[in-house]
Amino acid sequence: MYEKIKRLKKEKNAVVLAHYYAPDEVQRAADHIGDSYYLAKKARDTDADVIVFCGVEFMGESAKLLNPEKTVLMPDRSADCPMAHMVTEEKIREVREKHDDVAVVCYINSTARLKTLSDVCVTSANAVNIVKKLPNKNIFFIPDGNLGRFVKEQVPEKNIILNDGYCPIHNFLPVSALDKCKAEHPDAEVLAHPECRAELLEKADYIGSTSGIIAYAEKSDAEEFIVCTEQGVGFELRSRCPGKKFYFASDELICADMKLNTLEKLVSCLENGSGEVHIDEDVREAALKPLNRMLELAK
Repeated sequence: MYEKIKRLKKEKNAVVLAHYYAPDEVQRAADHIGDSYYLAKKARDTDADVIVFCGVEFMGESAKLLNPEKTVLMPDRSADCPMAHMVTEEKIREVREKHDDVAVVCYINSTARLKTLSDVCVTSANAVNIVKKLPNKNIFFIPDGNLGRFVKEQVPEKNIILNDGYCPIHNFLPVSALDKCKAEHPDAEVLAHPECRAELLEKADYIGSTSGIIAYAEKSDAEEFIVCTEQGVGFELRSRCPGKKFYFASDELICADMKLNTLEKLVSCLENGSGEVHIDEDVREAALKPLNRMLELAK
């Protein structure tokens, strides 16, 4: 099947992007593997005519926002991110009315519609740096409350207003599961994603995005690690850190939506052009502004 995908990519002048949380076999077929920020840059810079995004809805939308003239396909259009919807337009308006100078900082894990209501997008890898660079004192961080809380701790000079959204995978990882894993592997360092709850992050040796977790594991002298994020990142961790051991804090760290991306669906969308992403032009223009501002500020 990999040879067929390779042939189809050449025929269609297509590039395949896969998020770290996609299944191992899909990551193996991809031209670029990464987190949301890295893949957003690759989508913007590609010379391909067709972008196949093996991820969830907001990622395909972001690729289309940055490349309106290109065809953007997703192997499964039903793959979505619950957190991407976890703030209302009414709440954003209320915060803007209450704080004259507020900047709405939107985690890239959000719908195109929410991006149109925001001033700048961020990823877990660049959120702290971008918030520090903003001239605004008041920041409304949407939609993830856990990542917002982490940024608030790192940038105490700002008044960061939190939202109550969350990633179901990270938010419901119990501290008891991590404690059990630590008891079983006492020499392992704990690597955690900032979408986890604060009480779990307190027990981590390193807190960072998926790309940050991978980079830390590569550089660390430790031989064993307990990982507190979606299990798909294990593919890249094992690839880049041969000889090191990785244990996931829970067997339930699996995003069912990400796993909707399969090799069979990847072949189908390359063959048939199925799963195409469309965005209304007025939405695209408005949502593109905070994305472009992120790419500029993150340089």
